[in-house]
Amino acid sequence: MKKTFIMAAACCLLLSSCGGMTGIGTGTTTGSQTTNSGSSVSNTAGVLGNIFSSVIGLDKLTQKSIIKTWKYNGPGVAFTSENLLAKAGGEIAANKIEESLSEHYNKLGMSASNTYIEFKEDGTFAAKIKGKSWNGTYTFSESDGQLQLHGLLLNLNGYLKKETNGISLLFESKKLLTLIQTMSAFSGSQQASAIGEIAKNYDGVRLGFDLK
Repeated sequence: MKKTFIMAAACCLLLSSCGGMTGIGTGTTTGSQTTNSGSSVSNTAGVLGNIFSSVIGLDKLTQKSIIKTWKYNGPGVAFTSENLLAKAGGEIAANKIEESLSEHYNKLGMSASNTYIEFKEDGTFAAKIKGKSWNGTYTFSESDGQLQLHGLLLNLNGYLKKETNGISLLFESKKLLTLIQTMSAFSGSQQASAIGEIAKNYDGVRLGFDLK
């Protein structure tokens, strides 16, 4: 009888121990699942953030929000759709184009002091590109970000895109090249010509300037 009682007690202890181990295991698994879930949410937010930063028209600007003087802050790159961004190679492709543009812009000497644009409430703009003045009128579409610039020297259609710290002023590569050649003394330079070649292998890419 005593032997039977001892065996029963041992079984209870063993079962209790297994239950404790299961609880610990479950807790660990739950913690891991929670961590993985948090990582998934973080990764999803990162992907969405990259898409917003590289595709035109997803994050809307208002007419009122663009009324100010915007100064050059580096090269701007974006695609006209998510599909074209993915086809080009995603954020990696966008970063590669931006790095190439940055190199050429630096050699051209672009800076916040010589490259900027002011959008005014009366529908006029005043800009300088590499120190050369360009004035005229503009129209902006809030629905798709399209921008039309009408000046004495040239007329251009492009886009305005919302950025974390400002906006991007973007054009088709040929139009950007026309702008730089018209507004600067580098029309025949290797740097200006190279800018026109950057986007040849990418459908739907728009190039220009980040402004803040």
